Amino acid sequence: MPRKERIFTEKELLKYDGTDPSLPIYLAIDGEVFDVTKGRGWYGKGGSYHHFSGKDAARAYVTGCFQDHLTHDLRGLNENELKGVAHWKKFYENHHTYHKIGRVIHDPIPQDAPLPKPCKSAMKQKP
Repeated sequence: MPRKERIFTEKELLKYDGTDPSLPIYLAIDGEVFDVTKGRGWYGKGGSYHHFSGKDAARAYVTGCFQDHLTHDLRGLNENELKGVAHWKKFYENHHTYHKIGRVIHDPIPQDAPLPKPCKSAMKQKP
């Protein structure tokens, strides 16, 4: 039987960032929310991927900028980067341990909002 999909606001999703050990850990990518609680060592407080928990940080998955690009804003990404986001989304969809539990509803990005700036620290790491 399929699970009932839960709808989150960005604020609600923040509660599931892995800092409270009594709560599950959720992350979102491109609007889809996944339960990654079984990976608490990776996604919980102090884990290597904790920066992804409790939010939709789709942009950072492909830019590697884990400070400035923890956002769902995909504007300005090139075709290969968008394919990278799709790859990571599929990773979570097909993972044997993690599972989709719902969607996050994002506040609209104002049309006049500037594009996220390129990430200098991640660009230095690229060949």
